Amino acid sequence: MTPLPPKLSPAERAAANSAAIAARQVRAAAKKSLGNGEISIFDLINSVDPAIRKMRVRELLESVPGVGKLRAEAIMERAKISPTRRIAGLGTNQVSALRGELSVSKIDPARGTLIVMSGPGGVGKSTITRTLRNDPRFWISVSATTRDPREGERDGIDYYFYNDSKFDQSIADGSFLEWAEFAGARYGTPHAPIESWLALGKNVLLEIEIEGARQVRKSDPNALLVFIAPPSWDELKARLTGRGTDSPERQAARLALAEQEMAAAGEFDHVLVNDSVERVIEELVSLAT
Repeated sequence: MTPLPPKLSPAERAAANSAAIAARQVRAAAKKSLGNGEISIFDLINSVDPAIRKMRVRELLESVPGVGKLRAEAIMERAKISPTRRIAGLGTNQVSALRGELSVSKIDPARGTLIVMSGPGGVGKSTITRTLRNDPRFWISVSATTRDPREGERDGIDYYFYNDSKFDQSIADGSFLEWAEFAGARYGTPHAPIESWLALGKNVLLEIEIEGARQVRKSDPNALLVFIAPPSWDELKARLTGRGTDSPERQAARLALAEQEMAAAGEFDHVLVNDSVERVIEELVSLAT
């Protein structure tokens, strides 16, 4: 027996109807702007608006000037996109295929921004990165490493796992934006995936150490370097020394390193004080756009 939908109170029903009307208005405005050439389809593909992300790809394609219903169907078939696919369900290969199809009509996404984020340890960079990982406007850069995978780590998602020979070849080919050695293993940032996502209109966030940011500055002058600073030195010190597992010697070493890292803030394009993760993310989004 098919379960019955939950019964809504009059107030809940009115709220649901209002939300549905608002979502339809958002979608109608998006299609109108797309049809007028005010925005591109890739602006909508990268949108964070839930109403847009629930739209079917077919709806958007049919609204693109010069596409229409028949060509939209043909494009989706060649790009291997099902007729019912929604924006939120598009995969990387499908977005790339759409770009290839629409570039013939000179419909290209606005290029994304590479944001290189650095700062002292304990300032909250990893929290910012985790939050932006769920933002469709951003892709989080994935590093390559020669160390062995740890339990649960996935190749191409957590890291690209290279053997020494492949890592050496990548250095020789100039395939890394930057690379370094740490704790007996090497780590590097492959340039090709970043370039692919930027070309698709995604902003790319690269969380990295200070020295790595310096290397990126040399290899990609267009990258935007952002330094995340603590609200105060005392607060950062409290975070770094608050770990009960660290010995006094380890705490002293961490503080000394943090002082060196703080001194590098002037080398960056922007300094954002992390007194609120939400506010920092808003500023990063603003810088990217």
